[in-house]
Amino acid sequence: MFLETHAIKKIYDNNSMPFEALTDINIVLEQGKIGALVGASGSGKTTLLNIIGALDTATEGEVTIDGKSIMNKTPDELALFRREHLGFIFQSYNLIPVLTAFENVALSLFDAPDAEKKEKVMTILQTVGLEGKEHSFPNQLSGGQQQRVSIARALVKTPKLLLADEPTANLDSVTGHQILELMAEINQKANITILFSTHDSRVMSIAHKIFTMQDGKIIKED
Repeated sequence: MFLETHAIKKIYDNNSMPFEALTDINIVLEQGKIGALVGASGSGKTTLLNIIGALDTATEGEVTIDGKSIMNKTPDELALFRREHLGFIFQSYNLIPVLTAFENVALSLFDAPDAEKKEKVMTILQTVGLEGKEHSFPNQLSGGQQQRVSIARALVKTPKLLLADEPTANLDSVTGHQILELMAEINQKANITILFSTHDSRVMSIAHKIFTMQDGKIIKED
């Protein structure tokens, strides 16, 4: 399997009062499939997504991506793994306001030659429907366009796994639907594995596997 977690546990020690945010989390997702972590706020979706994305560490358990364990790595090793294998999309877009759409996307290719960087960035901006917007700053773009920039930034380095944390939460229903259609199209064409954390029921319509979470546990798998 492409993505596997085994017996993931996460305990936060808040002022000597331990809180178990995740308990015995086991999920499996095949290469090229779309998975969705669903559940109420506080169910553990984002915590699990952050652990899979090597943005946080598990107290116990194992995460394997494309046959590679991400456990017991140094911070530098985790940073390299994220850069080489993972893409991230956040609900707040996380764009740098003083950079153009082109420059925000190009950040993911900071070590690429200029000519290669320009070609890749322009191609991915066209793919996400932002041709002609490359010189626009975030405040000159709609919410949907900003999210398309964040998708382009995540995809320009061709990640093996794309992690999306509530990507439609700040969008109106029409724009959110367009973003989900775009991600489903990308999944089909590029065979990129995608894992969502979401409240959006529409995500379930494009997901191949749905993991329902409650109180830090997986209570159902469809």
